[in-house]
Amino acid sequence: MFVLLRHLQRVRREAALPPRSGARSLAVRHLDAGSCNACEHELTATAAPQYDLARFGIGIVASPRHADVLLVTGPVTKRMEGPLRRAYEAMPEPRLVAALGDCALGCGVLGDRAELAAPLEELLPVAIRIPGCPPSPEQIAEGLLTVVRAPLDPPAGRR
Repeated sequence: MFVLLRHLQRVRREAALPPRSGARSLAVRHLDAGSCNACEHELTATAAPQYDLARFGIGIVASPRHADVLLVTGPVTKRMEGPLRRAYEAMPEPRLVAALGDCALGCGVLGDRAELAAPLEELLPVAIRIPGCPPSPEQIAEGLLTVVRAPLDPPAGRR
């Protein structure tokens, strides 16, 4: 592997390619906690050529163990509270939670309130809020790109 990486570095130098920018990648694990699927449709649209979040280094991953961000849609139902907590606990540090849509943010929730666990913010620390019913693909992209564009924290001891 080391030999391959050195070879790729030499090829990049010889081709005079610009160095990689300071932009980071972002692995997102989506979890539907009980939504009507409108937010999921808009989230799917962000992968279309018009938005193409992959070009910014944002990708959806299948396991919370590979995720930087847990993207939650819908109000948290009692049946999804346990899986939501397990997904969050399986994520490596540092981990972020994003609330996508008004239901995840606890506003204008439709349905039987007796089936709801608690607002997402009472269960997990929400760092990214993307409002809307449903939010547009532009709003979703902008919410996730704020994390990618955020400056890196300096390592401990180097401040």
